Amino acid sequence: MMLSLRYVFSFMLLVLSVSSAWSAEMTRVQVQALLAKATADHPADLRRKDLTDLDLSGLDFRHADLWGTDFRRSNLNHCNLKGLNLDLTVMTAVNLSGADLSNTSIFGVSLMRADLSHANMSASRVVAIMDGANLTGANLSHVDWAADMKNQSMGLMRVSLKGANLTGVDLSHAKLARAMLKHAKLSKANLQNADLYSAEMDGVDLSGANLSNANLSHAKLHDAKFNQAIITGVNFTDAQHVPTLP
Repeated sequence: MMLSLRYVFSFMLLVLSVSSAWSAEMTRVQVQALLAKATADHPADLRRKDLTDLDLSGLDFRHADLWGTDFRRSNLNHCNLKGLNLDLTVMTAVNLSGADLSNTSIFGVSLMRADLSHANMSASRVVAIMDGANLTGANLSHVDWAADMKNQSMGLMRVSLKGANLTGVDLSHAKLARAMLKHAKLSKANLQNADLYSAEMDGVDLSGANLSNANLSHAKLHDAKFNQAIITGVNFTDAQHVPTLP
């Protein structure tokens, strides 16, 4: 039986909530002490640790094992997470504003309602639920957020950005094939050369966005707003509900 991505995330959250009963709770000072001793060959072991509701702002996690770590509601403002594997972490309502998330892998993660404003997520690989997230001012250039077509036995594994705020973001050359973007705010975003093949974009706001040479073939565009958008060279082949454009 096919499993939806949301079912997988819900099950993962249940497992983490049960496992947190024996996961050590840590303070910021304890986390800092582990990071201070860590090296690339001997990373700080924060794997599956319960770090919920902590102020961890400004810390450098590049020499840490964060697989499955629970960061719900924690403050990771301006943290350095560059190049890390953040798969199966839990980051619902986390503050990652100004954080360096470039070249990261974020697979099977809840980032619902997360603050990612002004974060650097360039060249990241993300398959996560980011519904309602704030990504204003973020650098998303060259991201690979396309659906993972290798795991279809678990249902369509893709990024979900329903209702997310992506106003003015840099998504140039981004891979967003089959992404869920219903009612997302993309006004004044840079989507030059972005691949939005078969993306679900009903109700998306693209007012003033630069879509030069973007691929919107097979995209669903019911009630999408293109007011003053730049659409030079856009591929609308077999897109649904393409609005009347000038």
